[in-house]
Amino acid sequence: MRAAGVMEAAISAFRHNYEALCREETGLIPEEAIRPAEGLPVFEPGSEGFAPELLSQTVVIKLNGGLGTSMGLQKVKSVLEVRPGVAFLDLIVRQIVALRQASGSKVRLLLMNSFSTSEDTLGYLARHADGGFAEASEVELMQNQVPKIDEATLAPAEWPANPSLEWCPPGHGDLYPALVGSGWLDRLLADGVKYAFVSNSDNLGAVLEPGLLKHFAESGAPFLMEVTRRTPADRKGGHLAVRRDNQRLLLREVAQCPDADLDAFQDIDKHQYFNTNSIWLRLDLLKQRLEEGGGVLPLPMIRNRKTVDPRDKSSTSVIQLEVAMGAAIECFEGAQAIEVSRARFAPVKSTADLFALRSDAYSVGDDGRVELVEFRKGVPPVVKLDDSYKLVDSLGALGVPSLAACEEVAIEGLVSFSEGVILRGKVAFSAPAGGVKSVASGTYSDGEFAL
Repeated sequence: MRAAGVMEAAISAFRHNYEALCREETGLIPEEAIRPAEGLPVFEPGSEGFAPELLSQTVVIKLNGGLGTSMGLQKVKSVLEVRPGVAFLDLIVRQIVALRQASGSKVRLLLMNSFSTSEDTLGYLARHADGGFAEASEVELMQNQVPKIDEATLAPAEWPANPSLEWCPPGHGDLYPALVGSGWLDRLLADGVKYAFVSNSDNLGAVLEPGLLKHFAESGAPFLMEVTRRTPADRKGGHLAVRRDNQRLLLREVAQCPDADLDAFQDIDKHQYFNTNSIWLRLDLLKQRLEEGGGVLPLPMIRNRKTVDPRDKSSTSVIQLEVAMGAAIECFEGAQAIEVSRARFAPVKSTADLFALRSDAYSVGDDGRVELVEFRKGVPPVVKLDDSYKLVDSLGALGVPSLAACEEVAIEGLVSFSEGVILRGKVAFSAPAGGVKSVASGTYSDGEFAL
């Protein structure tokens, strides 16, 4: 790792997890060790007021290390367009500019890039150079890389055919060693920055909310996690719980759940709260906690079993050691969680998500906020696309119908929506194989339409 230029803070964090692996720790959190988190405070937008002086002490950190490969994109996902000529990164910049204008202070932005996304991101941000967003020294926090572990020998995996596949990202829990090892933590503190709001760059609902910042600052808590109520779609996502032995909040991911406890893990009435992966940090208290731990936050290890070449299932079996950013909630005495509106959790994980986002079910403001139109009351349209639309390029031919009043839309086969198509209620369209079928302008309400 040193030979590859990995920072010492990341090496220490990896050593912590590798030694746990060698001790044959599973990283599993059984149901009997926890109880459900209940009765969390609920944040109501506008309830806390606006405190511009706090914004001058805040940095917005966006986790931007992911490629859009699952959607056929060979670039960083945040260059996907939400509206013609407007990508995720443009909206993130708009949000920061709006906060700067509202507060009169230079609210900071950091993008936690990976080796795969750095060049694309900085290249795209050249269009925002006038605002100071294109300089790596001002906006970039680099994610680390760690070795994949040969499952049979526990040695670093070797793959001469493509040595880059011997490495993997350590999960978004790498935020903490990256902040330390890069020097950014000390640099921010020296500049009077006390608070950090961290979220995924593909979660366009996660905007720095001044009222939440005020709530966090007044709480005195070292760490605050935004959670929302789980739905059937969230059964596999990490949930919040309380550890019975020390009564601390914890995050349990599905990879940390014993097979025997999967039914309980997926019980959304029992474990009600879903981690949105948006967190708030007190940077001075983070530094103090790291110093107490010898420079390492003792985050729970997550074992991910894969093959060294993910496209070759016959290649060497490996273990990828990962840590979750939200798992740090257990590392801080007095850490808290708060329930927020589902509207603050709008990630783009598939072309179906992107199809909905590009429609009039969402509004895109000059301040970079992406919000469901008001009468939807925070409920997004359900979009079901068949495998014909797995790749981003396929959406261009599909078109963008009105989904403002659509509850659910399902599409099978190659379809092209004409200008002026309005979908209402629950609708389904099916087209036979062998060509693209056009949907003529008009309103389509509650029904199945064979083309």
